[in-house]
Amino acid sequence: MRSLLVLTLVTIATAYSTAVDVTTFHNSIIRTGQNTAETVLTQANVNSVDFGKSFSMPVDSSIDAEPLYLSGLTIAGSQHNVLYAVTENDSVYAFDADTGVQLWKTSALSAGETASDTRSCNQITPSIGITATPVIDRAAGAHGTIYLVAMSKDGSGSYFQRLHALDVVTGKEQVGSPVAITGSAPGAGAGSHDGSLTFDPKQYAERAGLLLLRGAIYLAWTSHCDIGDYTGWIMAYDENTLKQTHVLNITPNGSDGAIWQSGGGLASDGTSIFVLDANGTFDTTLNKSGFPANGDYGNSFLKVSTTLQVKDYFATYNTVTQSNADIDFGAGGVVIPPSQLDANGTLKNLAFGAGKDGNIYVVDRDSMGKFNASRNNVYQEIDAVLGAGCWCVPAYFSGNVYFGPQSGQLLQFAFADAKLSLQPTYKSATSFTYPGSIPSVSANGGKNGIVWAIEHKSTSVLHAYNAFNISKELYNSTQASGNRDNFGTASHFGTPMIANGKVYVGTTNSVVAFGLLGAHSIAHK
Repeated sequence: MRSLLVLTLVTIATAYSTAVDVTTFHNSIIRTGQNTAETVLTQANVNSVDFGKSFSMPVDSSIDAEPLYLSGLTIAGSQHNVLYAVTENDSVYAFDADTGVQLWKTSALSAGETASDTRSCNQITPSIGITATPVIDRAAGAHGTIYLVAMSKDGSGSYFQRLHALDVVTGKEQVGSPVAITGSAPGAGAGSHDGSLTFDPKQYAERAGLLLLRGAIYLAWTSHCDIGDYTGWIMAYDENTLKQTHVLNITPNGSDGAIWQSGGGLASDGTSIFVLDANGTFDTTLNKSGFPANGDYGNSFLKVSTTLQVKDYFATYNTVTQSNADIDFGAGGVVIPPSQLDANGTLKNLAFGAGKDGNIYVVDRDSMGKFNASRNNVYQEIDAVLGAGCWCVPAYFSGNVYFGPQSGQLLQFAFADAKLSLQPTYKSATSFTYPGSIPSVSANGGKNGIVWAIEHKSTSVLHAYNAFNISKELYNSTQASGNRDNFGTASHFGTPMIANGKVYVGTTNSVVAFGLLGAHSIAHK
């Protein structure tokens, strides 16, 4: 019987099983990045003798999305643990996660189309196809459905963004799939006409991981570099009909305000959606409720309802200056930790994230602080601890928080009395070049915690650290002799995915599986 990833804060922290599905970016909608049902990999056996590169699964272009995983799936009469990967060539792959054998491949391109060119921006290369991490609903359709967004163009120079729903067993489009993504919103902002904004598919890329919440698929859009005209869009689609249900523009009377999050998924506590917005127009004139008078939320930490209404927000006192200098929230992603008891015994519902200014911001989800021109009304702010800034999504495990800032060491902070430590409790020895690292965590309940992080360089390096003290490195992929574990170049915002005794890493031309070697290896069927 397959295990379920239960998406409540309590059960995520306490429910473990021997088989795991990874159906969304960083394992859950709260985006902690922790798989606490890993029973094979331990702090004792993750070393260069017992652990290393197992096999590689070739693909046709770069993989920027985190791979996903379903355990115990029956395909063509046989049971498989299945790994799903998507590429910038608009291809979707299903592999046997234990052997690397390709089970099926599907193209998201329509007839006569190719993946998009880079739109004069080098941030997504060599083309723009499927960038964002998809999301899977194992209960949707006959066998389960994987949802993804693909960008393409045709020979006449027209560009398309489409939402696809594919059967996880066959790779075939579900009924009604795909749908062309469109959108409009009232506003006089960049690119508007006659008081209305229209979503232009060529101006945007879907980078933030998709969110599945209460039967809806949520999408958020970024620009190509900062090339205008563009504004900030969030959209919702019914997962069964693929009909658009809600649209929100967060800079409707201004400009910019894209949602990047280094590929991190929109986060949710099950009731609301949380997002870090990039540099863009922010209205410092507030209405009587403390919200921007013209509805422009550039460079803000947002709380949004499932019907896509802004419910609350936090913006720094110098948000306009930061946006003008391109020092904004948008390079980082949001994590929602389990609720914390403060020193007075009061339960605090928190969320945290960071961006380019090198500060960590912890917000109270019940009262985020809004905007004050003279000071930051935020639950906790830890200044200048992330050095050159965070182009990263942090991870959480057992009261610890892990940040991988650019050009700096991997940093571990600890929660106590519902506050993060003001300085790192531990640091890695290695310094990670741009864009830093997006760590993931494996553990067996509260034991054998391991933090996994990718060091980005031409020959990238996979690192494994003791999750309780990341100054203790357990393994890295340069340690074995003869370049045994070299795996090529990891994708720009590559995120390790851990499931059932293996660690999967997306590269510019493959997915690479790491696991126990030789007599220590175990196939999980």
